[in-house]
Amino acid sequence: MLPYGRQSIAESDVEAVTEVLRGDWLTKGPAVGAFESELARWTGGVPCVAVTSGTAALHVAYAAARVGPGDEVVTSPLTFVATAATAAMLGARVVFADVQPDTGNLDPGSAAALVTPRTRVVTAVDYAGHPADYDELRTVTDGAGALLMADAAHSIGSAYKGRPVGSLADLTTFSFFPTKTVTTAEGGAVAAADPERFLRAARFMNHGLIRDPAEQRHPGEGGWHQEVHTFGLNYRLPDVLCALGLSQLRRLRRFRARRAELVARYHLMLSDVPGLALPAQRAYVEPSWHLYPIRVRDGRRREVYDRMRAAGIGVQVNYLPAYLHPVFEDLGYRRGLCPVAEAYYAEELSLPLFPCLSDVQQERVAETLAGIMS
Repeated sequence: MLPYGRQSIAESDVEAVTEVLRGDWLTKGPAVGAFESELARWTGGVPCVAVTSGTAALHVAYAAARVGPGDEVVTSPLTFVATAATAAMLGARVVFADVQPDTGNLDPGSAAALVTPRTRVVTAVDYAGHPADYDELRTVTDGAGALLMADAAHSIGSAYKGRPVGSLADLTTFSFFPTKTVTTAEGGAVAAADPERFLRAARFMNHGLIRDPAEQRHPGEGGWHQEVHTFGLNYRLPDVLCALGLSQLRRLRRFRARRAELVARYHLMLSDVPGLALPAQRAYVEPSWHLYPIRVRDGRRREVYDRMRAAGIGVQVNYLPAYLHPVFEDLGYRRGLCPVAEAYYAEELSLPLFPCLSDVQQERVAETLAGIMS
């Protein structure tokens, strides 16, 4: 089965991991700092803290934003459920705003209509690697006195109006799952320009521990002493995985270039196939394409999905609108809440896209799809 996404591991990655395994550090050591510093080069200098997954990054970022009971978080339903679930687990009420019909990104107009004095955060999702409309969303959050957050799990290396993802929002989260552009096997990161929010993120992902005597309530116990002032969790990304991530980041430009080349080829091969809508791209955006999301018209998505997979082509659907998961249904969310997102989901199909996808394999995907649609 040709997968819709997969990791691209080179010998340099293996050597980087092996070097750490032969050293003194497996958990939090020098490779963590090196990885965070290299990642900050891609965020325009905004500092980053590495964590154990993209989901952990969302949890840490919401905690750094002080999201809690009584707060509201406005976000897109067209995302993996963790974008909303992590806010709900902190006690917030999740408010789903609709998406733009072409990009699948959060619609600033829909978000603006839903913010209230209780809105703590508006979280955009860079669907498929295409950055959301951050200037318009910033106007929404500034008017509401809320923070702007970017779920950039798909979009590392992307730019919006010449500015890198990671510098566009108050908090940005990344994911390094194997299907993403860069992988640490499992892993994620949070970028935060504000020093206080960055410190809260760094502490939350490490149990809330405070080791500096100048900040402790009861210093003087001894060199071993550490304190917890606010609860946190263990979301530390270990040295061995950061070594893999650092090696991967050094190839990010090549990964992005190959994905862009594959997207251009899909555009060319599929532009005349009836019954399809191809992904949109704003003129002012430089995406890092994580997905190639087509829309299959005329109610044929299920048929095309089944026939493509029967042909050995592992297409995927991204995503069931988050509020249609039973956990949100049980909280009172209902179908029809975001009709544009539901319409997008009903037609969406992700074609295989990853750097080591060969031209021959891609041609097979396009030819098989064209044959089904003819």
